[in-house]
Amino acid sequence: METSERARLDAYFARVAKEFTPATVPSALLVTHLLAERPAFVNAVGKVANLRAVLPKPRSVHPPARREVEQTYPVDELSRGLFADPDTALAYLETRAAGEPVVLLDVGGYFAPSLDALCERFSGKLLGVVEDTENGHKRYAERGKLPCPVVSVARSPLKDPEDFLVGQSVVFSTEALLRGRGDILHGRPALVLGFGKLGSSIARLLHAKGVHVTVYDVDPVRRAQALSQGFSVARDRDGALHSAGLLLCATGSLSLRGEDFPELKNGAYVATVTSSEDELELAGLPDGYSKSSAGEHVTRYSTTGHYFYLLNGGNAVNFLHGASVGPFIFLVQAEIIAGVRVLARGGLEATLHEIPAIDRSTIAALWLHYYNNR
Repeated sequence: METSERARLDAYFARVAKEFTPATVPSALLVTHLLAERPAFVNAVGKVANLRAVLPKPRSVHPPARREVEQTYPVDELSRGLFADPDTALAYLETRAAGEPVVLLDVGGYFAPSLDALCERFSGKLLGVVEDTENGHKRYAERGKLPCPVVSVARSPLKDPEDFLVGQSVVFSTEALLRGRGDILHGRPALVLGFGKLGSSIARLLHAKGVHVTVYDVDPVRRAQALSQGFSVARDRDGALHSAGLLLCATGSLSLRGEDFPELKNGAYVATVTSSEDELELAGLPDGYSKSSAGEHVTRYSTTGHYFYLLNGGNAVNFLHGASVGPFIFLVQAEIIAGVRVLARGGLEATLHEIPAIDRSTIAALWLHYYNNR
């Protein structure tokens, strides 16, 4: 990032932090993709909350960004296991913010499994959670009754540009890896699993590149939407797996079970938009498969009579090229910061919430001031 761009970003987040600093500042734990531009966002979170720890998503850490953040805030290792066990999660929270009012800033529902224990047994007070992703939104929604408020920005209209551009970056990275092996997208029928914001963006760009795209989603409403937009829609998911030369997994949950992999067409490529632990049941792959390198960031899985290729180890393929979506992501990051103030004010029921529309308008106006250059 150029010095002038970083200065503009810092100025933008300074305005955002000034606008949304709560009257009583809580403590916070922050899960985040620690990409190159992310320290500006982290610093803004540190202005609206006492930031007790930054937990970078393991496969999206830019080393210089981590070193910059570590100069000011504790940076801890993140794993699903850290918060899967309530006792482990509680012990960790006590080491970082014992006795304090705390907001958890989440990306992917990491805190969901232990939320009851954290609310009931923590020596401080858990004010609530701010969740960034559709995957995480579903994890909290599937819990049924929540023990504290969860503010989700996953379905905010300010996130639409980011979701669209993430889809574009997934296609870019997928094509780059195929071309690195001397292969191309054209002539390789694609199956997009999931037709939400990311899946629909992926399908549209593949179609624009001349790729025949078939879509499957568990939601019949989304299947109808895909059909209305001119895509082929698979009646039978399992049958669609047999004929696809490229699979893009964009469900935000489990896309391929272990028993699905042997059904893939020989030579099929598999890519995802999130972590392998969410989208792919690789541990359930039948015995007999071996893996070997088939090029940079391409793994070949093979057994007698069958083989397929996995891109970026099954993790979000677009992170290989920075996952950049330009300044539009700063809209959503500002919403996360606004979520801190919403929770710090209190008075919310223990259910899912959105950022108030007036706060979104404020964020959009600030963003336009800095990033609409015309």
